[in-house]
Order: sequence, then C-alpha cells, then structure tokens
Amino acid sequence: MSYKVKPIDINASHVSVIMNAEDANGLGLSRTDRVKVMARDRSIVAILDSTRTIVEPGEVAIFKNTYDSLALKEGDQVKIFPTEKPKSVEYIKKKMMGDELSTKEINLIIKDISDNNLSDIELSAYVTAIMIRDMNMREVEDLTRAMVESGTRLDFDNKPIFDFHSVGGVPGNKITLIIVPIVAAAGLLIPKTSSRAISSACGTADILEAICRVDLSIEEIKSQTESIGGTIAWGGAVNIAPADDIIIHAEYPLGIDPYPQVLASVMAKKVAGGAKFLVMDIPIGEESKVRDKEYGRRYARDFIDLGHRFGIKVECAITYGDQPVGNAIGPTLEIKEALECLEGHDGPKSLLSKSLSLAGIILEMGSVALPGQGAQVAKRILDSGAALKKFREIIKAQGGDGEISSSKIMLGQFYEDILAPQDGYIHRIFNRRIVKIVRAAGSPFEKGAGLYLYGKQGDKIEKGKPIFRIYSDSQSKLNTAKAVALEYPPLDIEGMLLERIPNIHTI
Repeated sequence: MSYKVKPIDINASHVSVIMNAEDANGLGLSRTDRVKVMARDRSIVAILDSTRTIVEPGEVAIFKNTYDSLALKEGDQVKIFPTEKPKSVEYIKKKMMGDELSTKEINLIIKDISDNNLSDIELSAYVTAIMIRDMNMREVEDLTRAMVESGTRLDFDNKPIFDFHSVGGVPGNKITLIIVPIVAAAGLLIPKTSSRAISSACGTADILEAICRVDLSIEEIKSQTESIGGTIAWGGAVNIAPADDIIIHAEYPLGIDPYPQVLASVMAKKVAGGAKFLVMDIPIGEESKVRDKEYGRRYARDFIDLGHRFGIKVECAITYGDQPVGNAIGPTLEIKEALECLEGHDGPKSLLSKSLSLAGIILEMGSVALPGQGAQVAKRILDSGAALKKFREIIKAQGGDGEISSSKIMLGQFYEDILAPQDGYIHRIFNRRIVKIVRAAGSPFEKGAGLYLYGKQGDKIEKGKPIFRIYSDSQSKLNTAKAVALEYPPLDIEGMLLERIPNIHTI
C-alpha cells in the first residue's frame, strides 16, 4: 500500500518513520518493528513508530535524514512493507552471552550502526554488552578496521603524519592548543582532529570554536596541514569513522565508556587520519576514566599493540589526573590561559609541564630532538615565540584573528567569587563537581561560561578570601552554577590538624 509523505524537519538518531496506529495495526506492526520504505528506485529499512494524532491514516511522517536519503519531496508517495530486524541484533545478543564475535559479525554491526539501522535500545545493548563482556585484541582490531572502513580517510603525499590523543577525564586539559603549534613550528605535520564535549566541561573543538572555525572539510584539513604544518579541527565535521560519534551518543546517557570501544574509537580515527606516529596521554586519578597506574599500563600496552597492527608507532604517557590541568576550565578561559603560556607569561606549572613533556615525546619520535631532550627542545620553541606565531597562523587559516592575543579574549560578563569558609589547605579537588558547575554555567555552548581556580591541592587558603570564580554569559545560569557549587563544593578544605587522639570532648 502507498502512503503520502509528511516530512518532519528533525534529524533522528536512527532511520525511522511514523505511521498512524490504525495503518500500523493493519500491517500487523508494532513500535520498533522494521519496515522497508520504497520510493521510486530507492529503498531503505527504517524503525517504525506510531501515533494516533501526528499523522492521519494514509500518511507517513519521515524524518529529515531519511527524507533526504530517499530524495523525497512533500506529497510524494512511498510504499511500506514489514521486514526483519538486522542480523546484527542477533550478533549483539551473542556478545551479551559472552561469546566471541567473528570478523564478519563485527563488520555487520558497525555497518548497521553507521547506516543508523539500529534503535537507541539496540545501541545501548551493544555498548553494555562490550562493557560487561569485553573483547579480545583480535576483536578490537576487527572493530577498529570496520570503523575505519565505514568512513573516509585522510591521505598525505609527503611527510609522515604525527598525532596525539588524550583518553580524557580531566578538566582543563587544553594541551592541544600548545602542543600542536610547537610540533608544527618544529617542521612536523600534525592534523589534529578533536572532539566536542560529551560528558566533560568542554572539548577542544568547543574551546577553539570561540575564536575560529573548526568545521573544516577533509580537503581543508589536508591543504592547511601541508601548507602550515597543523590544524585543530572538529572530527565530527568530516566523515572519519562515523560509527564512533553514534556510539558515543549511546554511551553518554548510560555514563559508560567500554574499554574495547575506547581502544577502537581512538585508533580508528588515527588510522583514518593518516597518522604514522601517535602519542597517547593516559591521565590517571580517582575521578578520571583511568583509575590507577596498573589500569593505565594496561591501556598503554594495548594501544601500542593495536597501533603495531595498523603500522602506527605508539608511545604512551601516564599522567597525573587527580586535579584540573592549569587553573581555567571553560572555553574562553582555557583559550586565554593557553595563549598566556604561548605568549611567555608565567602560566600554570601543570599546564606547561604536561604540554612540553608530550610535545617533547612527539619531537623525539620525529627525530627533531635527541632521546630524552624533547621537552627542552619544545621549551626552546615555545620561548622563541615560534609556537605563538604558528598558533596565530593556524587561527588565521581557520578564519580567526591572525593577531589573536590573551588580552583580546572576552570572558563571561557575569561572574562571582566563592569565598573560603575557613582557614586551611586545599586537601582535594573534585573534578566531576567542577564539570557539573561549569556545565550549569552554560558550557560548552556558551563560550564565556567557566570556572577559575585560585588555588590547587596543597595551597594555603584564608577564610573569606576567594577560592574560585564562576563565569557565565547570563545571570540566571550564574545563579544556577553558584547553587550547584554550594551544594557540591569542588574543593575539600582541611586544617593541618586532622585528628586529635584521644579526643578530649569524648572524655
């Protein structure tokens, strides 16, 4: 039977259509059943939803992404037939039972994910299955390869490509803004594709977007890298390992990050990006993604192994992740802090040390520095002003101000200092609470939102003095963020006397 098309100007997370409940019942269909939608010489398998009000009998509502793929226009007629669920659903069930998946099965799962053929429930089942059941390295290799082949690849003609990536989980990790210009200024090619925030306060792409374009095409990334030496672009703007972004959005509501998926997601984007040398930053800490050194070393071994399978030389750095990198968290705050370091101001030691150490490893891999001398060479490049010049070249090429400076960065116009309730020392900083506060202030969408720490672990504080400042682009969100900060204090303050034994008040 034919149905009149009613377009819906929304991109659904999967391929789906909506029928009137009366029509669906007539075909013996229920919600989440699969249907084949045929329009002239094109067809697609979609997930069914039903309604008694949105569409009339004889109509079918089709979301924009499905509508475009079928080249439909309003008023067109389509035919709808019942069809079976994708075979990949059975393979997901197989992994849920703890069985090993074959290469063919993994390929089909990733194809169906890339084609948006799986429902949100089925995607959740997939990420939960590999979270609980894990994968061996043969499966992870196949998963990586399938993700690479699902999208496009960057190919460079001349020099080898260098890259780095952080497993994440630490606020304020703005090292990309310093590492990329140092490496590019040293004459190496580093086309850095970065992510947006999923559960963090802001991703590198969210940060840089405040001052220039990050939605570069494949051609722009290649051209800019070959002419300038580096790019800092949003990976989601190009069709590199597209299944990864879909999987990430399934992981976020569950708050999980399956180990095999982390390995495959990172390596797939590096393989597709043409990398031959890769440095992995693995922060460890109680509130980081990686809890301790033993777990960090496992990641390192497996990243090195996986890189070897794809012809990429991988070196890993296990870094400190129990508190933010630097003092600034939030898009414009982080740009300003990174620029201050590039300009030669006295920046936070944690930010400078981490950036120079990781940049140094890349310089050693690229034979720009002798073994063990990379950090010193990176510092010389930074101190010379060459990294700042290169950063400005990158920003200008991406449509920003080629004379950008820290003094030009505008922070959120609404701000408030939170004062220390007592004398003492900062005993602990809660990374997740900081992220919660910064997101409440409007980050990553509102670029002026953020939090600035006046002290770090071990620093002495005085009652009534500011311990951190919250920024926002609106007064209402500032008030919300302040309420969150008061309910979930991001700092634990203690005096030097922790306990008295015996306690005279109990005698």
